[in-house]
Amino acid sequence: MSGILAGKRILVTGVLTEQSIAFQAAKVAQNEGAEVILTGFGRLTLVERIAKRLPKPAPVIELDVTNQEQLDTIADKVREHLGEGVALDGIVHSIAFGPQGAFNFLEATWEDVSTAVHVSAYSYKALATALLPVMREGSSVVGLTFDAQFAWPKYDWMGVAKAALEGTNRYLARDLGPKGIRCNLVSAGPIRSMAAKSIPGFEELADVWNHRAPIGWDLADPEPAGRGVVGLLSDFFPRTTGEIVHVDGGVHMMGA
Repeated sequence: MSGILAGKRILVTGVLTEQSIAFQAAKVAQNEGAEVILTGFGRLTLVERIAKRLPKPAPVIELDVTNQEQLDTIADKVREHLGEGVALDGIVHSIAFGPQGAFNFLEATWEDVSTAVHVSAYSYKALATALLPVMREGSSVVGLTFDAQFAWPKYDWMGVAKAALEGTNRYLARDLGPKGIRCNLVSAGPIRSMAAKSIPGFEELADVWNHRAPIGWDLADPEPAGRGVVGLLSDFFPRTTGEIVHVDGGVHMMGA
């Protein structure tokens, strides 16, 4: 099959519904020639059901990125699907979570904050290093962020966690660069997904895009962000690492 990911093998985390950026990244990756493996946490049967809606069936591996035992075995489980001696060409990290308390900046507890940072930022490094044994030179790690330059309405400690993710990306790019592995983030605009439903005041946050995206933004269309992920997974950016590519309708560059 032809396409910018022809012959590549990509592991995608965070597929939960068809409205997720992760699902769109997996779909576009398959359409561009990649073989895709998914990971799921908790409701595996749901992930397996959604996986069947991809252009081609994709295996699902259970993975809780806060469980060190599962991280220790993820490379072996990936090998079972790829075959011995076959390498992984890319990872999509689409994992974030904050307890409800993390969305109240002044009242959040350290337990709320530490959970948000662990799941949303530290796991980026943890996943990449866990999969190093099955990655090859020239491979790519791509994560998803929400522009951490600003204090967004209602986002609170999740914004801090995303700032930590963006810092983690730079250090990971520094340390994996000598191994020939690129690490980049896509900073996507808001998508009305299942994850969004857990953010108190999401509509107020998302309304910014209705007024400030010069090229427009569709809250119901995760495909542009998915395409951005696939672009960074491809060989078209062979010397781009530690970068944040904005797929947000241009909101990030608009002044007051």
